[in-house]
Amino acid sequence: MAGQNVEILAEQILEFRPRAAVVGTDDALKRLVKCLLASGLPKANWPELAHGPKARVQAAIAPEADIVISSIVGVAGLEATYEAARRGKRVGLANKEVLVAAGELVMAAAAESGTELLPVDSEHNGAHQCLRAGGRGEVRKLILTASGGPFRQTPIERLQDVTPEEALNHPTWKMGPRITIDSATLMNKGFEVIEARWLFGLAPADIEVVVHPQSKVHAMVEYSDGSVIAQVCATDMRMPIQYALTYPERKEAPVARLDWRARQQWEFHPPDMRKFPLLKLAYEALERGGSATCTLNAADEVAVEAFLDGEIAFPAIAEVVEETMNHVEMRQPASIGEVLEVDSHSRQVAREFAARLAGMKA
Repeated sequence: MAGQNVEILAEQILEFRPRAAVVGTDDALKRLVKCLLASGLPKANWPELAHGPKARVQAAIAPEADIVISSIVGVAGLEATYEAARRGKRVGLANKEVLVAAGELVMAAAAESGTELLPVDSEHNGAHQCLRAGGRGEVRKLILTASGGPFRQTPIERLQDVTPEEALNHPTWKMGPRITIDSATLMNKGFEVIEARWLFGLAPADIEVVVHPQSKVHAMVEYSDGSVIAQVCATDMRMPIQYALTYPERKEAPVARLDWRARQQWEFHPPDMRKFPLLKLAYEALERGGSATCTLNAADEVAVEAFLDGEIAFPAIAEVVEETMNHVEMRQPASIGEVLEVDSHSRQVAREFAARLAGMKA
């Protein structure tokens, strides 16, 4: 599955000859067909081509699929991930929104089928490794690290005037637009707290966030005896991806090794909840339970898009999210369909608030 990135998908088809290939839209499918025609690959050797949500689900639950990597941004990949877990597929989770929007349902499906969700995200992957050091009942606290984003040292009064270009200039990682903005607001870390609650069965109060600008320590687990186990490695996503694919074995990975002979200084600071209120809102949504975290995610996606389009200011992202959470009634979704209903309604409410703020800005 490749969304809109059909050129690279065509190259992969030529190299690996998969049985099926799925893209996001009908337009993407037409472009993929053109790429394959131009490649000279005989049609007899083409994979089965499809597009859209139903095709994603069919690919995820195909008998040949042993491992499903869930990495579609937003809730677009939720149904396929849920169905894969329900059928006992091992899922490598690189998409925070799946558990943010429907953590209880997805984890229940995984438990019923007996499968495991393995985190690909660097912080949760690090936590997964740390948790192998002791029993779950021995865990006192999980500590997730945050780089602090591009505005870690920016005065709070200056945030009103920051541009999308500045917000997209992440100091450590190269990522897509939405996750980069979420890192700048620390909402990404809020999503990680919610994801960790479901992945590892921890109470919100037992999940702590610290700012670590060097991004070398990805997660730490404090055990009941006071011991703290940390997962440390270079800032290279190839390592956690490989870990998820080869677990429980460890294989040689093509990543840089840390030079322990070199002088280094690592810092750890508490996050500024006043400056970055979205992290606080994430904890509040988790405490509310039910569909509150789904609304949180939907509103954030709408607000981030409005900010990137120049319609609202950077601090207004948090305003849109908070107002949406205050105006969308919390439910207890019993199905993925109900989760998607909440998501759709929350987006509508968030767009109304964003439009109102855009009008005030104009």
